[in-house]
Amino acid sequence: MAAIEKITPEDGWLLQRVKAIAWLRVAFAALAVIVIQLNPSRVTRFPLLSSLSLVSFLLYSLSILYLARRNKLASTPAGIVTTCLDVFFLATIVFSTGGTRTPFFFYYSFPVITAGVRWGLKGSIPVALAGVAIYGLIRLSLAAEAMASPIGIDIVLVRSLYLIVLAGIFGYISEFERKQNHRLLALSRTAGEVAALQERRRIMFELHDGILQSLATLILRLESCRGRLPESQKHLANEVRSLEDLTRDSMAQIRQFLTGKVTTPLLAGTLVERLREEACFLRDGMGLDVILESDPEDLDLPQEIEREIYFVLREALTNVTRHSHASKVALHLKQDKGQLAGSLIDNGVGFSQQSSNNDRGFGLIGMEQRIKKLGGELFIKSSPGQGTHLSFVVSLA
Repeated sequence: MAAIEKITPEDGWLLQRVKAIAWLRVAFAALAVIVIQLNPSRVTRFPLLSSLSLVSFLLYSLSILYLARRNKLASTPAGIVTTCLDVFFLATIVFSTGGTRTPFFFYYSFPVITAGVRWGLKGSIPVALAGVAIYGLIRLSLAAEAMASPIGIDIVLVRSLYLIVLAGIFGYISEFERKQNHRLLALSRTAGEVAALQERRRIMFELHDGILQSLATLILRLESCRGRLPESQKHLANEVRSLEDLTRDSMAQIRQFLTGKVTTPLLAGTLVERLREEACFLRDGMGLDVILESDPEDLDLPQEIEREIYFVLREALTNVTRHSHASKVALHLKQDKGQLAGSLIDNGVGFSQQSSNNDRGFGLIGMEQRIKKLGGELFIKSSPGQGTHLSFVVSLA
């Protein structure tokens, strides 16, 4: 499946401008061809050069429009190349259609506008100066002038000043618009953060008055039950104490989540140890025969991967105890060649995958999303009466 390219708001604004400029470039090119067709005397001195420059500029404009519509021109190198080509084509058109007497002098404003849109004053002023220099060289060379005398130097200066002033105006407007867009984007992000914070606080109060208070009451009742147990039932008292600790940990994780902190259900490097604890509980408390194998015995995993894998396997073991009615489950983990492969197989009642795909539980969806988050894929094979086989492979890079 092809990767989806993410476009920032800044790139989106630039792409919209580039597309508008591409259409404007095509219009300029088509207009130049039409003007020459109506007044062919403009190209009597350099007919071949004029025809080549006009046709090439039109084809080039159509090519740029195609690339702009496919969002291929947002990069800085693409902007530099297109601006240089614009200046080259327009200089050639001006040279071949009458020199300083050309009807296309105002076309020099086009690359000025495009550079201003991309880079503000830093782009528009240098391009305008380049256009002025080229126009002055054409005026001094007289090679491209028609049979009449070239226009006066005062007109050349006025036109040059016009081009520089235009560059300053467009560059300033572009920079002002970019700053305003950045401010609006910052305000939008701030508003979104404030809205998220308010919603988080609302959920926090709802959970505090509901789930957290219920968990706190549960802890008090467990403590009361443990206090009434006779001394001879120390094992049961220890089990009740572990339930108290588990409930306290759950409350702490909920509070961490509500305050925006990343929850840490296990310390780094303790994945296998925690899974062994889960296996012991399932064996002693639920009567489930759990086989846990790890190769190597102590896995060396990045903390983020270790955390996500723990959540996946804990959910898988919970599903075994709640739904499969299995008597035996085998859990295998293997780290090799920059990958972690895992599998969990039970001898339970299984389920129909076709009906499960139409009614997927939140736990299964969460497991798949966690594995995909790590760049891996989760595989589940099951059928009624045949148990369930869950496997995954994730890269450790």
